[in-house]
Amino acid sequence: MFKTTQSLKPAEVTKGWVLIDAEGIVLGRLAVVIANRLRGKHKPQFTPHVDGGDNVIVVNAGKVKITGNKAENELFYYHTGYAGGIKGRTIQQRLDSKHPERVLEKAVERMITRGPLQRRQMKHLHIYAGSEHPHDGQQPKPLDVGALNPKNKRG
Repeated sequence: MFKTTQSLKPAEVTKGWVLIDAEGIVLGRLAVVIANRLRGKHKPQFTPHVDGGDNVIVVNAGKVKITGNKAENELFYYHTGYAGGIKGRTIQQRLDSKHPERVLEKAVERMITRGPLQRRQMKHLHIYAGSEHPHDGQQPKPLDVGALNPKNKRG
């Protein structure tokens, strides 16, 4: 007679592995899909306070698309730790640098709720700039983000 809301316990969580190829995918749209997978919002038993998401592997992160003029105009600011040490780099400079995967990592990190749960969920994200990854033993299921929506591949 009574309808109750099911709350997932941490011991009941089953985590899967997902492989995403980021080549040619728009950065923000890719980050949304990854953030939802990490949080577990795609599952029917989603519980906000439990880490119930999947492990996500992203390859070719250095080949994401940036639409419009954002690649040259948007700045990422950071501080060196010294007085007056504020510096900025464009998204394109970061994508051309030694660690292009950090652009996608920061985009996903800023879409997940802050706190201890965010830090735990971010540990399940594995981003690689190239096409190789060391997680073949987990047998990840491929997820075609470009086929989810036609707008995901424009740019």
